[in-house]
Amino acid sequence: MTTRTEPTLLDALSLLAQVVDEVVVDTARDTHLAWVDRVHGLLDGPLGPTAVVAGRGHRTIARSVYAGIGLSVRGAGVGLAAGSDLGPALGSGPRSRFLTSAANGLVGDRLERERPRLATRMAARVVGRDVPLTSEGLAAAYPTATGRVVVLVHGLCEDEVSWQRGRARRGTTYAEELAERGWTPVLLRLNTGLPVRANGAALAALLERLVALWPTEVDEVALVGHSMGGLVIRAASAVQGEWTWRDRVGVVVTLGTPHLGAPLARAVRHGSGLLARVPEVAGFGRVLDQRSAGVDDLIEGLDEDVAALPHARYALVSATVTTSARHPAGAFLGDLLVRRDSALGRDRRGRDLFPGAEVLHLRGHHFDLLNDARVGAALTRWLA
Repeated sequence: MTTRTEPTLLDALSLLAQVVDEVVVDTARDTHLAWVDRVHGLLDGPLGPTAVVAGRGHRTIARSVYAGIGLSVRGAGVGLAAGSDLGPALGSGPRSRFLTSAANGLVGDRLERERPRLATRMAARVVGRDVPLTSEGLAAAYPTATGRVVVLVHGLCEDEVSWQRGRARRGTTYAEELAERGWTPVLLRLNTGLPVRANGAALAALLERLVALWPTEVDEVALVGHSMGGLVIRAASAVQGEWTWRDRVGVVVTLGTPHLGAPLARAVRHGSGLLARVPEVAGFGRVLDQRSAGVDDLIEGLDEDVAALPHARYALVSATVTTSARHPAGAFLGDLLVRRDSALGRDRRGRDLFPGAEVLHLRGHHFDLLNDARVGAALTRWLA
């Protein structure tokens, strides 16, 4: 009997059971017991032995109830995992894609270790399928391949379909616009919960194979990354070794990339530390501690040790919720996830990771950058 490689609905339900057990049940138990300890710590003295006995009984019953619930949920998860090969395929609809990309972004490193069938593998994607990195596979997937290849790398909790955001309104995407100008777009899907440098190493290897087996001679490579995708591109560019693809990179474009870190990721780290100090809410801190290595890498971004390619032109796009980037609200909030200085790789200490780079600022939020007419016009100009 052949073991299935694609994830099934039972795989997803088994993962849900694990989340319920480790996050919901454990958090509810720890919070409940912490409050019991707090209340009885105040009442046991004034009320005497009666309150002490009641408190002990309360704790014993609560622990037993939560243990029973946890055991039931874990048993259900084990059963679902054992029969997962018999379940229906998870599917590729919008909801399934969203759940898969979100789960990989939030706990993708853990999925790769414990539930590899649910972990996304880095791959080029065409019409919802992985493209085999063989001469035949690439020729079939890109029948009109040109010598100019633009690779688009998505951000945290996204996938290759994220680049179509707002297509119904705008009528096109970056990939379609660049294809009309002689570029062959290659859209990747990756596990954004993995460390950025691990994804960078995987991207370097993928690009090397892509260039070597491309249906025609590759004259130029352009790299476009949204959010974390820009960090992955930078990490790939810094991987040690002789890489054929790196010599062909002419343009690198990052869209809302937290080169110097993202405030929200920092808030998650600090929030978990603060919550851990208070027993009554420490369980919620442990929920935040479940974050993936990929999320952790957004806290500081990538610094000067990951240098820009000396022969490539860089273009950096930032957004703020205000029309003027100098407005106090825009400077503080940025695009709601990434501040402008971080998106440009500059700070008040004088750091400038991309001296001489072209820059574009627009009013909008972080996910507007996935498909915006102003960015599309700039891309066609930068990749002319």
